Amino acid sequence: MSQQIINSVTATQLKAGRGNFKVGDGVKVYTKVREGDKERIQIFAGIVISRKGGGVGETFTVRRISYGEGVERVFPIHSPLIDKVVVDRESVPMKARLYYLRDRLGKKATKVKEKRFFEAAAADVPPAVSGEPAAAA
Repeated sequence: MSQQIINSVTATQLKAGRGNFKVGDGVKVYTKVREGDKERIQIFAGIVISRKGGGVGETFTVRRISYGEGVERVFPIHSPLIDKVVVDRESVPMKARLYYLRDRLGKKATKVKEKRFFEAAAADVPPAVSGEPAAAA
């Protein structure tokens, strides 16, 4: 009963179209930054390593390598300070959380199996035909 009341009150605060990404995707998060009386948009680009929670309290963590140092930021999905989230590259994640990227160094720290490579590898495999030799084209 009380959960229904909470959901009905917070339904107006949910932003539509913000959850169009998954763990492992490369994203650009456009955040609003206020400096004095001016407001500007700042971009934080990286790989989504986790998503947690649900409803208004849902958050996602983005990790990137900046000057050789790993930097992570946790963003609330439905925050009014987030302008938009753009997906750069899609991936085929093997796990729900990509915390193992924290232990990697260099170029491997940003490598996740991408969707375009995964689809291309699946297209290269010929279908198996039982008992018949492959015809020369």
